[in-house]
Amino acid sequence: MNKRALICGISGQDGAYLAKHLLGLGYTVCGTSRDAQVAGFSNLKRLGIHDQVQYDTMALNDFRSVLTVLKKFEPEEVYNLAGQTSVGLSFEQPVETFDSIVTGTLNLLEAIRFSNSQIKFYNAASSECFGDIGTEMATELTPFRPRSPYAVAKAAAFWQVANYREAYNLFACSGILFNHDSPLRPKRFVTQKIIDAVCAISQGHAQKLHLGNISIIRDWGWAPDYVEAMHLMLQQTVPEDFVIATGESHSLSQFIETAFLKLGLNWQDYVEVDNTLFRPTDLAVSKANPQKADEQLGWKARHRMRQVVDLMIEEALKPSK
Repeated sequence: MNKRALICGISGQDGAYLAKHLLGLGYTVCGTSRDAQVAGFSNLKRLGIHDQVQYDTMALNDFRSVLTVLKKFEPEEVYNLAGQTSVGLSFEQPVETFDSIVTGTLNLLEAIRFSNSQIKFYNAASSECFGDIGTEMATELTPFRPRSPYAVAKAAAFWQVANYREAYNLFACSGILFNHDSPLRPKRFVTQKIIDAVCAISQGHAQKLHLGNISIIRDWGWAPDYVEAMHLMLQQTVPEDFVIATGESHSLSQFIETAFLKLGLNWQDYVEVDNTLFRPTDLAVSKANPQKADEQLGWKARHRMRQVVDLMIEEALKPSK
């Protein structure tokens, strides 16, 4: 394709998988970090693509830094996957969360507008923006009712993107992604915490798994599937926002049960609910209707929750190199 893409947040789960996907399509891939000279980029190394990517330092909360990097790389596509990514951590660091997500997104949009280029811009929104909508399956038209500092920041960034698209005719869109996991998930995420604990218990290295609210219901998908949808959004002739999900939701207790059964264990013998791990506010149910992505992008999730669990456990049990 000989296209050039800039991925902000390339060191994270989605950034690494997106870089691999774009490289496979023939893209020149550039990535940024707050300090590229000392960043480990361990996920890119794990995927075997570290040496195939160009890097530079960029502070998303500094407009001059953002503009300088855009002028240096001159990308045709920019993917904004940066910013604080943990809902739980956002309650402890609300200011940093809001600044990294909202200010960072605004600086990218303004830099693209200022440069008067034809850059296509993808923004990572989140299903957390919807908040508690009961058993309704969220679509692109479902109103936002965010219930965490992270969700509030993501909702604000989403509307910034919509505003710049309408006011300045930028090709800017948001992917409203529901939960998606992989072996690259950091250990602070509950899914990775579960996978690590199950493997440790099965090998006799641990005895109990302490968790918060296990009755929550989520739509869990496979991260490598979801980055393909990000790319497809920027290949359309008209920029639009899309819900990206499997369309199937399960309780966290079902996720736990699936993981323990994979290794022949009864989860109820090992899991203890710890009230101190509950969040100040949380979503009881999260369901999605990804029909628009299917009809307009030709995208469907290839993996469901049980396959995600299997793949994560298989990777976790591989012998260390």
